Amino acid sequence: INLSKAYSADADGYIIPFGDTPLDEVYVGKRAYIHNLDNASDYVYIMTPYLVLDDEMYESMKYASQRGVDVKIILPHIPDKAYAFYLARTYYKELLKVGVEIYEYTPGFVHAKMSVSDGTRAIVGTINHDYRSLYLHYECAAYMMNVPAIIDIEHDFKDRKSTRLNSSHSS
Repeated sequence: INLSKAYSADADGYIIPFGDTPLDEVYVGKRAYIHNLDNASDYVYIMTPYLVLDDEMYESMKYASQRGVDVKIILPHIPDKAYAFYLARTYYKELLKVGVEIYEYTPGFVHAKMSVSDGTRAIVGTINHDYRSLYLHYECAAYMMNVPAIIDIEHDFKDRKSTRLNSSHSS
């Protein structure tokens, strides 16, 4: 992302910071990620260092893919925590089977947490696609709609040096 780029305050979109709290049982981060999946018409690109899906998140990814939405996920190829790395790989087979494309970032550990869809919506923050971030930690992010920075976020996803995995990597 080009941080030196100036964005106009005249944009038609908006940015909403949000976070989860221990004071309720509303999982805002999870709802935001699912909203991106459920409302996409062309694509959803996800980058996360950790992937531990519950049934609802898996079903949203599956349904998006079955509707013809291009769902791509970038995960690390080089882990920082072996158990989290191998746990994430247990989801590969089912995700690949339903048409979700999985990539691993090969130069090093990817620690970005983001979801971008259709060039109009993005979520960037501290929220991983895993149980701990979505249910136990009180994480925060920004939800963006129709702002120019979304295109930069999408370019950041596409510029990653990643290798696409196939079914032979799903064990």
